[in-house]
Formats: sequence, C-alpha cells, structure tokens
Amino acid sequence: MGRKMEWAGKEKHMRGIPRKLVFLAVGAFAKAVATLLNTTSVHNADTLIRLVRSRPPGIPLLTVSNHMSTLDDPLLWGFKGFPSLDANLARWVLSAEDICFKNYALTYFFRLGKCIPITRGAGIYQEHMNEALQCLNNGAWLHTFPEGKVSQEDAPIRRLKWGTASLIVRAHVTPIVLPMVHSAFEEVAISKSRGDHLFSSTTSRGWPVISSHGLDLDEAAQRCLYSTISQQIQTVMEELRSLAKSS
Repeated sequence: MGRKMEWAGKEKHMRGIPRKLVFLAVGAFAKAVATLLNTTSVHNADTLIRLVRSRPPGIPLLTVSNHMSTLDDPLLWGFKGFPSLDANLARWVLSAEDICFKNYALTYFFRLGKCIPITRGAGIYQEHMNEALQCLNNGAWLHTFPEGKVSQEDAPIRRLKWGTASLIVRAHVTPIVLPMVHSAFEEVAISKSRGDHLFSSTTSRGWPVISSHGLDLDEAAQRCLYSTISQQIQTVMEELRSLAKSS
C-alpha cells in the first residue's frame, strides 16, 4: 500500500484540507465525550497546553502515557481548553498497524489523523520508526504508549518497551519528555474495549550501530541506555499514578 500511504500524512496533501476536516470531526467528538458525556478532571493541564502551543522553535515534544482503551487517543485530548480541533498543533501518534491500518479506507483516515503504523514484533528499528524519528527531528509533537498494550487493571505501570527510549536517544535534538497518566478510561460511556497495542519485543535480527550526540553506540550500549531511560520514565509514571490514586 505504498509504505502505508505515507503521502496521505503529508501536511500539503490536498492543501491540508482533508487533514483539517478529520481533526475538526475527531476533535469535536473527543470534546463531546470528555466534557459532555463524562466528567473529566485534569491536573497540570497548563503544562501540556503551554508545551503544545509555545515551546521553543525546533524543540520536539514527546509525551508518553499508559494505555487503558483503544479510544485513549483521541479522548486524551478532549479536555476543556486543549486545542484538539487544530490539525497544526495536533500530535503525531504511534498506532497499531493491525488495528488502524487494516484496509485502504482506515489507512487513509488514520494517516490524515497523523498516525504512524507500528508492526507488532518487528522491533524498535522497523521501517516506520524512522518516520516517527523524523517527526521529532522536525520539532513536532509525538505521543507514544510505551507499555505496549492496553491495560485496564489497577496495577503498577508495566515495564516500558524500548521504542520510545530509542527515539529519545536518536533524535537530533533531545525532545522535551512529558510523562502522563490517566485513569478510568475503561469506564468512558462509549467504550469498554480491550486489545494489544503498539511496541512489541525486539527481534533478534541484530541492531545497527547508531550515532548519538557524537558517540557511536553498539547493541550492548543501546540496550543499557534504552533500559535506563525506560526505567526513569516508568518511575515517573508510577509516581503520577500513585498521586492520582491518593488525590
């Protein structure tokens, strides 16, 4: 399907009109669900809004969160005050290929929605991870669900997959990393869905040597670095989860 219709995700595709229409429709849907059909409480929303609207030019933003339902995205961005109708400010997001890109129509729709297909089991150096990396190199906002699957249990944050950490290391400019945690999405009025999502385990094909900030990193160095970064993000997410439960 032509690299999963990467052309449809380009900003200039049909002068951006289809993309704008998708974000108007999906953004309105998210706001209706989050603010009209459900009660939503957001802490430190100003931080996210400020980083989305006015971070320094050329500085990428990488948000990471837990994953509770297949509608986490777009519902995460439906809260009051967030510019969810603006296609230019919207996030890019890593999405499961076998769920969101099953046919031509879905592929086109999700591409317009700034979604990047990820193949489960293909490892952290699969083809479309380079597309995600390019988003960061362009100073854009990328969102990931690094737990690797939907989890609706009231349990600690799972060990994070290394794909997100690899993007942080390989980005030309180190992104601003903003961990987020949400709860009760499995109780949203319109959705009680389950399913696996996003990053899977790394395959054994062998890792390329990469260059990061002047250093050449072999597979052993990458594994150590990705594990450390992932653990740090997981720790912050678990702290946020604990704070949310106690508030």
